[in-house]
Amino acid sequence: MITSSWRSLFRRLLFWGKRSLPAIFPRDSRSYRARRRHFMHRRLTFSLQLAIVAYGTFIVYTLLKVGNGLVETADGWLWMATGSVLGLTVCWLLLKTVWGRQHPDLLFVATAWIIILGEQLWATINGFALPAMYSWTLVFLVLAAMIPVRWPLHVLTQAGVLIYYYGVNGLLGLTVPEAIAQDSRQILYFFWFFGICNISVYLYEKLQRSEFQALKSLRQERDRSERLLLNILPATVARQLKQEHRTIAESFAEASVLFADVVGFTELSTGIPPQDLVQILNEIFSEFDRLADKHALEKIKTIGDSYMVVGGLPVEDPEHLGAIAEMALDMQAAIAQFSLQGDKPLQIRIGINVGPVVAGVIGMKKFIYDLWGDTVNVASRMESQGIAGGIQVTEAVYQRLSDRYDFQSRGSVEIKGKGAMTTYLLLGAIASNPLSISFDVTKTD
Repeated sequence: MITSSWRSLFRRLLFWGKRSLPAIFPRDSRSYRARRRHFMHRRLTFSLQLAIVAYGTFIVYTLLKVGNGLVETADGWLWMATGSVLGLTVCWLLLKTVWGRQHPDLLFVATAWIIILGEQLWATINGFALPAMYSWTLVFLVLAAMIPVRWPLHVLTQAGVLIYYYGVNGLLGLTVPEAIAQDSRQILYFFWFFGICNISVYLYEKLQRSEFQALKSLRQERDRSERLLLNILPATVARQLKQEHRTIAESFAEASVLFADVVGFTELSTGIPPQDLVQILNEIFSEFDRLADKHALEKIKTIGDSYMVVGGLPVEDPEHLGAIAEMALDMQAAIAQFSLQGDKPLQIRIGINVGPVVAGVIGMKKFIYDLWGDTVNVASRMESQGIAGGIQVTEAVYQRLSDRYDFQSRGSVEIKGKGAMTTYLLLGAIASNPLSISFDVTKTD
């Protein structure tokens, strides 16, 4: 009675071309199968070229013997060898086609059988059964060494040769040379030779499979780490930091800086569970992140319920100030969708400034890409001393955008650390804003 394990083995061999073996080729290995097919195609191409050259040397050797009179005429082997070369050449040309790149396994079997069964056919036509000891062992050893994948294919090619030798020759009643027929060690020799070749192929592919999975896991972890790094640092700065282990700092002649703060968030959040508080902040800042990506701006950081974003760096952009203005207007529209208590929507206070800054990464742990300079300080003051629901900007911003956007002057405002400064409130784009929005410029919530 056939045990279940033997039935399983037989089933695997029977369906080797349609189903993958669970132990070596799990179902989630599509990329591995593609890599294996590519490997098999390359190795089979080289093996075919090598076989054609090898056959050519024997053909030339035979022709030289005939030419030098060492033998009277070339025997049928020469024609058999010539036919094999033609068959191998056809397989080599088929490998160059789209079909051949998709089915190197079929051409693998065809290659082995052309070489081995060609010689057997020649012996059969001449009326005797002669096991081609040299070609059998040489071909199967070369295949195991050059193309050590898909061990069921190796078993199939070997089985085909044995079936032909013992089956066809037996049906035709061809005689086996007496010396070979009496040597009972022949079958045992083939069994162990073929078996060792197949075991070596199995173990090699198992090792390659494990290596592939390890490299795949390593690439996944590397990609995950790369994504985490890019969530912290701009892509250009991240690449520079990975290449150079030093402090990174760069001056920019002009950048636009935006600070935003949720008005009265601390007071409004009183009594709200911490988890809910973090959740609403996460939703707000995630929406701001989406807007930053939309306008090709660089988010710098969040501090509590404050948000900082910059335009014009680390990659210079001549339209950075316009992008910051659009970002601020979109932030105002986005925050109106959120509320903490009741139906009253949240408001943000926004400050914008433009000017030279220094940007970079400092320290050795917990890297952050940050900005320094008077431009940054003034932008922060524009926000902290601005109006709830308003976008307060400096005169430099007003001078740059007054032809495209509507502004409301706040006049001279006392700014901490700077003294009196003329500031403006950004109302909207001229084309879309009917100048119906106005603020109480004396109020500084």
